[in-house]
Amino acid sequence: MTESELKDMLIEYMGKGFLENIIDMFKHDPSLFRFLPDLISSENTRVRIGAVALVEELRDFFKDRIEETLPTLVRLLENGDDTLRGDIAYLLSILNTPSAHDILKTLSNDENPDIREIVEETLRRTGKC
Repeated sequence: MTESELKDMLIEYMGKGFLENIIDMFKHDPSLFRFLPDLISSENTRVRIGAVALVEELRDFFKDRIEETLPTLVRLLENGDDTLRGDIAYLLSILNTPSAHDILKTLSNDENPDIREIVEETLRRTGKC
């Protein structure tokens, strides 16, 4: 299976609601976290929500793998789409690592008040204000 086919399969399965199956796949092959930016940037809302749930479920076991995706997530933040920036901000708040907090701080002056609220709430909750 090619990289593209694997990515498309993950997006398709997540879109169909097979979150538990995908969680198991990521547990057995943590290298699949390389597709996290593709999942969080999907046009399908169910896929984006699933990506956040995936991070919630696996963050304690695979923080390093998730953090490897941060450079790509930062590049996605620059796309200008409010929904994507908000989803990434929320994902970073769940990850709750120093690197994630540093990225969140860059969003504290975001033009979108909802994104600023996510950032402020996260930094306040974690004492990183």
